Formats: sequence, C-alpha cells, structure tokens
Amino acid sequence: MKFSENWLRTWVNPELSSEELAHLLTMAGLEVEETESAAPAFDNVFVAEVLSTTKHPDADRLNVCTVNVGEAEPLQIVCGAPNVKPGLKVPCARIGAALPGDFKIKRAKVRGVESFGMLCSGDELGIPDGVDGLLVLPADAPVGTPLRDYLQLDDQLFTIKLTPNRADCLSIKGVAREVSALTGAVVNAGATPPVAATIDDQRNIKLAAGTACPRYAGRVIRNVDQAAPTPDWMKQRLVRAGLRPISAIVDVTNYVLLELGQPLHAFDNAKLQGDITVRFAQQGERITLLNDKDVALDADMLVIADATGAVALAGIMGGGHSAVEAGARDIFLESAYFAPEAIAGRARRLGFSSDASHRFERGVDFGEARDAMERATRLILDLCGGEPGPVIEAVEQLPARPPVALRVSRVERVLGLALPAARIVAILERLGLSTTVDGDTIAVTPPSYRFDIQIEEDLIEEIARVYGYDNIPVSISVARTPMLPQPGDVRPKIALKHILVARDYQEAVNYAFVEEQWEADFAANTQPVKLLNPIASQMSVMRSTLFGGLINGLKHNINRKQDRVRLFEVARVFHGKGADQQPEKIAALAWGPREAEQWGIARERIDFFDMKADVAALLAPRVAQFQPVEHPALHPGRAATVLLDGQPIGVLGELHPKWVQAYELVHAPVLFELDVAALLHARKAEVVAVSKFQPVRRDLALIVDEDRAAGEVLAVLQEAAAAFVTEIALFDVYRGKGVAEEKKSLAFKVLMQDTHKTLTDEEVDAAVAKLIRRAEAAGATLRV
Repeated sequence: MKFSENWLRTWVNPELSSEELAHLLTMAGLEVEETESAAPAFDNVFVAEVLSTTKHPDADRLNVCTVNVGEAEPLQIVCGAPNVKPGLKVPCARIGAALPGDFKIKRAKVRGVESFGMLCSGDELGIPDGVDGLLVLPADAPVGTPLRDYLQLDDQLFTIKLTPNRADCLSIKGVAREVSALTGAVVNAGATPPVAATIDDQRNIKLAAGTACPRYAGRVIRNVDQAAPTPDWMKQRLVRAGLRPISAIVDVTNYVLLELGQPLHAFDNAKLQGDITVRFAQQGERITLLNDKDVALDADMLVIADATGAVALAGIMGGGHSAVEAGARDIFLESAYFAPEAIAGRARRLGFSSDASHRFERGVDFGEARDAMERATRLILDLCGGEPGPVIEAVEQLPARPPVALRVSRVERVLGLALPAARIVAILERLGLSTTVDGDTIAVTPPSYRFDIQIEEDLIEEIARVYGYDNIPVSISVARTPMLPQPGDVRPKIALKHILVARDYQEAVNYAFVEEQWEADFAANTQPVKLLNPIASQMSVMRSTLFGGLINGLKHNINRKQDRVRLFEVARVFHGKGADQQPEKIAALAWGPREAEQWGIARERIDFFDMKADVAALLAPRVAQFQPVEHPALHPGRAATVLLDGQPIGVLGELHPKWVQAYELVHAPVLFELDVAALLHARKAEVVAVSKFQPVRRDLALIVDEDRAAGEVLAVLQEAAAAFVTEIALFDVYRGKGVAEEKKSLAFKVLMQDTHKTLTDEEVDAAVAKLIRRAEAAGATLRV
C-alpha cells in the first residue's frame, strides 16, 4: 500500500521524523518497503501570476511576460510555453534557483531580451502533470508562496508491504490506528455524521448468498453534477497513493477506499431495473466489466444483479452496462461486506485483479460499510451537489468475534518477558481490543476489523509488536534435558540418513507439490490429491511418490555438468486426507559411475545390484527378499518388489526406458522407494564373542529352474542352517555346459565357525548334508 505521509499525519501526528516513523512501522510488522519524496529537490521557486504577455520581437514562439512574484516590482521573463497567458498562476523559478538535473537559473538574454527567471512546467520540476506547457496552479494560489510549501512537495510517500493477515492496514485509518497504538498519539478521526435524506427514492435490496454477503447498503443520489471538478487536495492524495484521478464520483469512491479501507461502487441509477439482489452467478452467466473484458462466470462467483441480470461482479469490479458515464445525473451508491472466502481467487481466475478484490479477499471491516457510505455521500454532495435518498441496508448473520483467552503466565513463557496484567490490558486496549480480566486469564474480544486474531499466540504477537521486539531483553533459555528411554528394537530416522550418507548419497528436500504429469508417469496415478490454490501451474498436485522430485533433481545436476549423482529424500507422500494415507517414504536415486573418478578404478556404471546392496545396508541386519515386479516408473525386466518378513515394503529398479527418453536423460538411473515405518524396526543388538577357532568353508552348487530367484534358494538354506553357520552367500551364477537348458547353477559359500571349539569333519558334513536335503526338497539338485 502506498500513501502520503502528510495525509497520514492529518489522522495521527506523532513527534517522529519520517525515518523514525518508517522504522517504527517496520519493527511492528508493517514493513516500509520504500520511502520517496513527492518531488525532487529544488529551491527558490514561487507561486507567480502572469500579468501580461507580448510577442518577442525576434521569435514567433516566444512571449515576453510581466510576472508578479510577490515583490514590489514585477519581473520580466521570456517564456516559450504555448499555454502562457495573462491571469495564469504558475511556478516561477527566480534567479539563483536550482532545479532538478542540476539546472541553475541565471539572468540571461533571450534573443536580445533580458529574462529575470523562468516560468516552469511540471516536467521541469519533476512533478509531471500531463500538460504540454506551464504547470497551471489554482486561481486562488497565493502569489509569492514557496511552491514546495503550497503543493506540499516535501511530503514523503510510504510504500508498505503488508502480509495477507493485516488487511486492516490497507487504509489510512488502519495505519493511523497502528501508529496510535505504537506511540500513544491521538487519532484525529471525527465521527462521520449521517447524511439526512432529502428525497424518498430507494431500491429494495435482497441478500441471496448466505454468509458470502451478510451486509449490503445502498443509496440513491439524484441530480449530481458529473462535470464537477475533483478538488486539487483530493487529486493530490490519490496521485500520491498511485491512483489516477478520473471523475469526481469515481475519485470519491477511490478516496474513501484509501481513507477507510471500504471498497465502494457507484452505478448509473437510470440503467438499473427493479430490486438489487446479491446472489451467486449461474454457471456460464456472462458480464462485460468496466475493463471491457467480457467474462463467463462460475457458479461460485458473487454478482450484484437487478431485474435484468448481473450488473457487477461483487467485490471485484462493476459492469460496463451500469457504469456512471458522462451525462449521468442519478447514481446508486453501494457499500457492502463480502466474505473473504467468497472473493478469494475469483479475480485471478478471470485473469486480473482490482483494489476492491485485493481488500475483500483478505478481509474488510464488516462494521465500516455504513460509515463509508455516509462519508462518500457527504463528499459527493460537497463536490457534485445532489439529493440523497435514505440508506437502505440489508443485514443477516455477520461474522462472530468470539473472545480469545490469554494467560498472563503464557505471555511470559513465550516472550521471556514478565508483564503485569494491567500492562498487557493497556497494550491490547490501545489496539482496539476489549478485555475482561479474571485472575491469570484475560478474555480478549477482537474488533470487527481484526480478522487475524483467533488464538492465544495471535494476542502474544500483538503484545510483542507494541511493546517492541527490540525492547525485549535477550535471555538464554534454560531447559531441562531429561534422558529419554530409547527402545532397543527401534532406531531413529536419522540413522537411515546416516547410512545413506555413508554410502555417498546426498539428501534432497523437494516440494510436496508436484506436476500432475509426474504422478501419471511415475505412479500411474490419474486422480492425485489436487491443490485448490496452487502456487504455480507445475505444482498443482500432492505427490504420491518421491521419484518425480529425485528425477527432477537429477536433471538439475546433469544440466550443471555433474557426471555422478546420488540423491535421497525422506518425506511424506499423499494418497488422501487421513494420516494413514500420508505415509513416510525413503527414496534414493543413483546415476553415473559406480565410484568417483580415480586413476586406479575402472569407470563402471552403477546398476541394479549396486542399488540392491544399498537397500540391504538400510535393512541390515534384517534380510529382505526381492521378487520381480512391474511398476509404471521402472524397467519391466530390471525391477523388484522388496519384501521384509513376507510383506512388501517398497520397490527397487532401473528407470523405465520410455521415461529415460521422455525426460531426456543420457542413460537410466537406478531408484528405490521404501516405507520408513518398516525400516525403523531393528533387531536388538546382541553381544557375541569373537571365535578364536578356525572357520570352515564349503561351497554348494545347486541347479534350479531358470526363473527361480536366487533369493528364494538362499532363504531355504538360511532356514536350514545349523547354529554355527555364520554366513551363506551367493558368489556365482552359471549357465552352459553341464547345465540343462532352462536351468542355471547357483553357487553358495557356506562359512561355519563355533565359538567354543574346533568343528569336526562329522559336524561340518552333517550341516552341509542338511542344507542339501532341504534344497533338494525345495526343487534344487546338487551339481556334481
């Protein structure tokens, strides 16, 4: 929001400089993004009156002017402006004046005629007015007055960057309330007296939108003078707030918007038919707006309608058909409250925004509508004349402002500041909040304009703002740090991260909002959880897999010439609203060489089995099983489901070739995604003595069907292993001579070692024989 400091000081005038005021507002949460002067620096420029003009004897386009600058004798000044004429009040830069651009005024001869100054245009003074020629001042401008004083050019323009919850400060009145609360200065805002009706003309108002519009006021004003000029003081304040003066009626509504924060709209009363109804649009209903945009409306958009149809898009913009144009004599003035949820996002959906929608979608004071109507009526009558009718107001259930309980002890715990209840009450009441004290608890009722105060922490924030964040003493918090029991069979999530970091992975943190196409590609999810108001079109749905973010991270790294990428992420995915539909996953991606570049190591590309080893490391000492699986994101022949205790906990595999091509990757990365909950359960650590006896190794070569998974055979052997068998591992797969077609040979090493004695040949042979019998029972045969 942009506004004039001089305008603000007509409401509240603390004994602070402009810089101090800007700092105060910023420290209170109303960030002053910029301050700028209303005009660049210049001096020795005065209000002057042109007494006479004569043509320059040697130049057709120049005039020799006699100018009264408030001194005993008038000055002779040569001027080339096309609009100079006797009787004009204009700025005059006297000899010695310094104008913007380091331009000095000196006594000079212009084509042989002496000139003792310069009559100035707005552009020459850095205050452009859109006029080709001199800056024309009002006829009552006092001659001899310094121009900076007369036009208040030493004014500072403040631009405040407000957070969405502080819509109450989108007005001069709102900022003045804040300054008063922060400084104790009195707000000079007199009550707006009602304007008595002088005619009986009125329109009935019907509310048909429920809580979307619980308050609407309207008034007919007849015989207004549309040609009446907007006074300079009002135009000046509008321009300095960034608005362009248009006409007296429009300027008044804009002025009240800036002053009180209440959007208003004026209709041409002659173009309205019958009663005024506030309702929701019919799906596809059309209206042409004031910006000449013809739009089709959705059924959740509010409209103002008469007997013929929609005449305005409520809270956003008026309709072109009912606009107040030149020659209109009668107007219908609207002042209403529209609920934020009924306005939010509608203007953006139609491709534009407005000052009204900017305020209504954040929250407008529902108690201000009547006062704003009276203020606007008085200004219109003062500027344009007219005959006002009665204010017709329809009111239904207005928003409630329930009291919020605030504990004095809680204030101290949060802020580290011991404030007595009386001091807290004084701060809150300076903010316009009403209070009732009951022991340690203060019941605080927010005013109608404070939409943002709903919980105890909101009130504590208000106390901190007014007390001053920089006044809160710095203190070191002392807290107890009790030792919490840690179950031996549960490990923290950070342990999973440590395992992957130790295996050369780097953690990625991605948005939970992703492209809808990612969900279709990597999860075959055609109905993802959609966001109602996405922050970007490519972040419109909630993810149900972590693969998309990791692949996007891979592309980001490849584009920056990284030839070896290892990323992992631990985060939630979203299948629905319930907590059970938002499980936590751990996923990883590896791409490029198996090892970092080093002269003594061959540059081999990472593959499925490397990633399988990483998964095994995450699960250790528990052992998973892997079975082939088809997954929309993964290669149909290089993908597996990960089973733990017979239950699927995730997938592992190489990215599908079609996605490698679609996402323009040089070659396929390998990925996995597992349930975090399944990985947090760990076997309790057991203390085992290191055996001092020699281990014994035996190798078993078992012939199985080609489609038999090695993991299944390994599980059978491990189940049959004797207590002194310390390891069974696959070390070779053979197909060829000596092995029938559609068969393969799996070679396992079996390590045996006892902690109490040296194993005998009989014990070893018996253990191996048991393994062979169990393998044969499972369909394998010993290769000899």
